[in-house]
Amino acid sequence: MNWLSLVSYFFGGMFLTNAIPHFVAGTMGRPFQSPFAKPPGKGLSSSTVNVLWGFFNAVVGYLLIARVGVFHPRAMSHILAFGLGVLLISINLARHFGQFHGGNTPPRT
Repeated sequence: MNWLSLVSYFFGGMFLTNAIPHFVAGTMGRPFQSPFAKPPGKGLSSSTVNVLWGFFNAVVGYLLIARVGVFHPRAMSHILAFGLGVLLISINLARHFGQFHGGNTPPRT
């Protein structure tokens, strides 16, 4: 097992997961945070920018998963590397975007 392939699957999971909120918000016609906004990551970018950014992330994720090594969905090490990338970026995105969309507010009692 080549450890570089596992690193690639980890980052592939991160890129594929990051594609989701940008692509969905963009296709819904909604502005959303992106690295191209002012300030980066906090300001809103147009829906078109988010569709393009989401698509770019999906292409990079695909290339990292499908073109580096031979990804086997039944190989535990491949799935763990991919899943860890998905989980870590998901938590990061939830915390980051939650600041702007009410996801990090404490529950009312």
